[in-house]
Amino acid sequence: MSKNCIVANKTRNVLPFIPFEAIKNETLGALYILSVVIVSTIEIQKLNLTYRNINKPTDILSFPLSETEGEIYISIDETKKEAVKFDRSYENFLAYIFIHGCIHLKGYDHGSTMEDIEIQIRKKFKV
Repeated sequence: MSKNCIVANKTRNVLPFIPFEAIKNETLGALYILSVVIVSTIEIQKLNLTYRNINKPTDILSFPLSETEGEIYISIDETKKEAVKFDRSYENFLAYIFIHGCIHLKGYDHGSTMEDIEIQIRKKFKV
């Protein structure tokens, strides 16, 4: 990982290989500074409550800090649960939500434009 894409695992979960930096570069650009933090279900629930006023865990949260810097928080346990719901492998779904989170950092909200961008990037990374 470069200094522009740092992944910090604050859990005991072993992460599968996900090309975080390549996806970040494709989605946000090589100069974008991104921190990816892997957190527990309890921690992501606290973040979700604090920043979205939703008192339940989620799989991913994206926080743009500026036009050139952001943070993504991911709960591996929630990601595994959601993967089953979407009939995807855990590894595939982790890459899928990471792409989704990066596109949110670009300023897109849910809708057809966001979906079109996701599809292009997912094809490139076979997600």
